[in-house]
Amino acid sequence: MQSAKSWNAATVVTVIDACKSMPGAMLPILHGIQEAVGYIPPDAIPMIADKLNLSRAEVHGVITYYHHFRQQPAGKRLVRLCRAEACQARGADALAAHAKAVLGCDFHQTTADGEVTLEPVYCLGQCAVGPNMTIGDELHARITAEKFDALINAARGAK
Repeated sequence: MQSAKSWNAATVVTVIDACKSMPGAMLPILHGIQEAVGYIPPDAIPMIADKLNLSRAEVHGVITYYHHFRQQPAGKRLVRLCRAEACQARGADALAAHAKAVLGCDFHQTTADGEVTLEPVYCLGQCAVGPNMTIGDELHARITAEKFDALINAARGAK
């Protein structure tokens, strides 16, 4: 993933051109831009709208409807907490409250130091061993408040 400062219009145009002829092209384009850049830059919205012959409002509406799409760069570490029913039954609500308090941010926000972005996810496929979370691409199961703290501290490099 590129840093927020390194995205450029050429990257966005390349993704749009690669996907624009696909059926339902907007979602593949948005996923491709977020994969390439790390988020959907506001300046990409008119570019997408123009190439798909849509209004900017239509593009913006799709971006804001789906929580997966970020409109600002994510922190250095992306933490996703499972919010599905099976994990909720195993303590995910208390874990979410703890995570928000420890990180000092809500879902879809980044810590003040830019280190961690906290996002909800609605199933990580490990329902029997919840609550679950990921840090980057690494899955962690049976997360307690104490285990969350240890994992976050390790991810941040704390001893």
